[in-house]
Amino acid sequence: MRLLLGIWPDFAGFAWPWWLLALPLPWLVRWLLPAARNPSAALRVPFGGKLDAIAGGGARVGHSRMAWLAYAAWCALCLAAARPQAWGEVVQPPQVGRDLMLAVDLSGSMGEEDMRLGGGIVDRLTAAKAVMADFLDRRAGDRVGLLVFGQKAYALTPLTLDRESVREQLVDSVVGLAGRETAIGDAIGLAVKRLRSQEAGGARNKQHVLVLLTDGVNTAGLLDPVKAAELARDNRVRIHTIAFGGDGEGLSVFGFQLPAMGGPELDEETLQRISDMTGGRSFRARDTESLAGIYAEIDRLEPISRPGRSVRPRIERYPWPLGVALSIALLALAWPRVRRA
Repeated sequence: MRLLLGIWPDFAGFAWPWWLLALPLPWLVRWLLPAARNPSAALRVPFGGKLDAIAGGGARVGHSRMAWLAYAAWCALCLAAARPQAWGEVVQPPQVGRDLMLAVDLSGSMGEEDMRLGGGIVDRLTAAKAVMADFLDRRAGDRVGLLVFGQKAYALTPLTLDRESVREQLVDSVVGLAGRETAIGDAIGLAVKRLRSQEAGGARNKQHVLVLLTDGVNTAGLLDPVKAAELARDNRVRIHTIAFGGDGEGLSVFGFQLPAMGGPELDEETLQRISDMTGGRSFRARDTESLAGIYAEIDRLEPISRPGRSVRPRIERYPWPLGVALSIALLALAWPRVRRA
C-alpha cells in the first residue's frame, strides 16, 4: 500500500478490497486440477522425440507468453472489481443550519380585504402568500415545512428541501380550510412535535425555528399558547411571531373605502410573551410593505447556511484497470497472427 501511495499520491484505497483475494485463483486451479489428457490415438514415428524437441521449444515459448498475458488480464480484472478510488479536489459544501417551520393562520378573519398589493386591495391571506413566496425564494438550502391552523392545526408539508412543493401548498391554502376560529396553541404544539421528530432522527445540532403569522387571538384548540411556548422552549424551538392586520382600510366600492369587518383584535401581548420565552422576536405588520420588511428581518436573524467541514470526494478509477484488461485481451487475440506473420 505504501509503494502504491508513493506511485499514486491521490490513491484512496479500494471499495471492495476482498476481490484482491482472487488474484492467485488461476494458479490454484492449475495446481489443484489434474492435467487434461487426450484420449485420441496418436501417430508414433521412430524419430518423434527429435521432432518434439525441435517443434516444442517454440510452442513452449508461445504458450508461456500466452499464459502470462492471460494472468495479467486476470489481475487487471481483479483490480477493476476491487474498485480502486482516488481522492478528488477538496470541496466545502454548505452546512444547513436551520429547520424552518412556517405556521399560517387560515381563520375567517384572514379573509378581510384591508391590504394593498399591486395597486389594489386584497385580503390578508393573499398578501401574506405573496410575501411568504418571496421569503421562500431566499431560503435555498434550508429545510422548510408548512402548517396551517384555524379551529385546528394541520401540517401540509413536512420539513423538506423541496421549496416548490411548499409554495404549491401555500398557494392552494384558502381561508377557512382549517376552520373559522384560531388555535394558536395547537399550531405551536404541532410545530414542536414535527421539529422534535426531526431531532430524534439525528438532527440534534440543528437549530429549529418557527415563524407564526396570525391576525387574531387564541379562540380554539386544546393547548394554551403560553403552555405551548414553554414546550417549545424546552425543546429548543425558537418562535418568531407576526401580528398581521390592517388599521381598518377595507374594500373600495364606487371609489369609497369601506372599513374592514370587525373581527377579534390582535393579542400582541401574548405573541410578545411567546417570542420572549423562546428567544425569538415579535413583529407587528399593518400592511404588505411592513410584512415584507419583517420577513427580510427574519431572514437576517436566521442565516441560511454557514460553511461546512471540508471534504474530499472519492472518485472511481476502476475503468483504468478494466481498460488494461481489455487491451491485454486484444493483444492475446492478435498474438498468434503476429507470430505467424
